Amino acid sequence: MSTAHTVPDKLAYSVKEACATSSLGRTSIYAAIAAGRLKAIRVGGRTLIPAESLHTLLSGEAAA
Repeated sequence: MSTAHTVPDKLAYSVKEACATSSLGRTSIYAAIAAGRLKAIRVGGRTLIPAESLHTLLSGEAAA
């Protein structure tokens, strides 16, 4: 019997992770947040970007 563990999809990315995942720079990520094209939430002192919002930005669709 195999007990394979699957890694769940990320719900959100830190800015650093979003940069690495998307190949965009920090300035581009923060510019997209400021322009309203990318959603961001603050949790404690961290800025998190919902995965769905990052995928929407990268697919070229407008942020909801």
